[in-house]
Amino acid sequence: MSSRRAFLKTLGLTTAAFTILPRHVLGGNGFIAPSDTLYIAGIGVGGKGTSDLTGFAGTLDGKTKGSPHAKVVFLCDVDDKMAAESIKNFPQAKYYKDFRVMLDKEAKGIDAVSVSTPDHTHAIAALAAMQRGKHVYVQKPLTYSIYEARMLAEAAAKYKVVTQMGNQHASDEPVRQIQEWINAGLLGDVTKVTAWTNRPVWPQGIATPTGTHEVPSHLNWDLWLGPAANAPYNPAYHPFNWRGWWAYGTGALGDMACHILDPVFRSLPIDFPTEVECSTTTEYEGFFDEAEYFDSCPASSIIHLKFPRKDGKGDVKLTWMDGGLLPQRPEELLPDEPMGHYGSGFIFEGTKGKLMGNYDKAPVLLPTSKMSEVTLPPKTLARVPEGHYVQWVNACMKGYGKGVVSSPFDYAGPFTEAVLMGNLALRSYQWRKPNADGKGYTYPGRKKLLWDAKNMKITNFDEANAFVKREYRSGWVL
Repeated sequence: MSSRRAFLKTLGLTTAAFTILPRHVLGGNGFIAPSDTLYIAGIGVGGKGTSDLTGFAGTLDGKTKGSPHAKVVFLCDVDDKMAAESIKNFPQAKYYKDFRVMLDKEAKGIDAVSVSTPDHTHAIAALAAMQRGKHVYVQKPLTYSIYEARMLAEAAAKYKVVTQMGNQHASDEPVRQIQEWINAGLLGDVTKVTAWTNRPVWPQGIATPTGTHEVPSHLNWDLWLGPAANAPYNPAYHPFNWRGWWAYGTGALGDMACHILDPVFRSLPIDFPTEVECSTTTEYEGFFDEAEYFDSCPASSIIHLKFPRKDGKGDVKLTWMDGGLLPQRPEELLPDEPMGHYGSGFIFEGTKGKLMGNYDKAPVLLPTSKMSEVTLPPKTLARVPEGHYVQWVNACMKGYGKGVVSSPFDYAGPFTEAVLMGNLALRSYQWRKPNADGKGYTYPGRKKLLWDAKNMKITNFDEANAFVKREYRSGWVL
């Protein structure tokens, strides 16, 4: 691995002397040689980044095991306060504020990079690491925009690095069960999926924040903005509520769909949609009076996507609902039986039956009485007992093309593109222009949008294409 040369030099040996040092030379049974260690740098090490890093390397008290082969050697965060727990967890790791500086100075000592920043900097940080030949783990959603998802999927193949999106439930048992049940034909050909979530649990559908606020001493606001346009600091954006603002986050859909819809994309023969349409909560009187674009994601929405089945058996229609909106209960579900789990769930409808579940809950056939009547298929898919994090570490140790991961970018990229099509529809739906008479607005984007996936282009409403790829601030171009 990357620090082997420095290690040998420390021992006063030449790099030609050995290829791999025997463990008994280095410290007896159980000693992990530098050549058997994955040296990880964390970018965005507060919040979810805290648990991501311990997922790879474990915790000091042993409550989270991680992998004995993973070592966190560098930490990077724009907010010292947010980074405090990770600094405590990994006291030997060197700390940086700017990941660009870290990657330039420390590239030789890094094997892999974990990115857990806000959505708008995922792609910038991940691509910078990949270009230096580093394996990458990137939190969901993989990227902020459709264009970025396409770029990262292509970069993974170009730079031949091991990749994993951080939708950790993709390695769990329920996802494998659903795949096996559908592969066994229990539902016939699936034609419709309805999914829902109670998110957002942060402010959305609100006015753009105002007022003057001093930047906290522990925060580098310019670095936090990254590729986004210059904007004054406001506590409405950081540290958590950025999710509800289009400049930085991807709303309820971006936060939860990469969990909830993973069984859909993993189990069905679909990739890119051809059509998308949506509706959202009504804008409040007086909001955004002078703005052409809405800054806040909607408080709730319904999104409809159509996917051609790759096996030629018609289309799959997918409906997404958030903000606490729920579909009608299926007739097969008894009045007192729960629908979904912890505020989210999905229902598959096929030519032979229905299935209800969630990403973290065992699926059930509908009506639920069928569970005792049907012979369930045997397990045919490999399980991931080590979990999503250690799975990635193990694959990185083996090298590109040799290890198995649940959400490599060749899967996660197209999946993320399809998810973010919903946001493209939402932003087009919100877009408006003043009427010529100065009275009110027209919303020309409130229509069904037709998508050319190959060229990443809406073909019937050109204004919507502004949301396929963002404008990048100078110094932060992808």
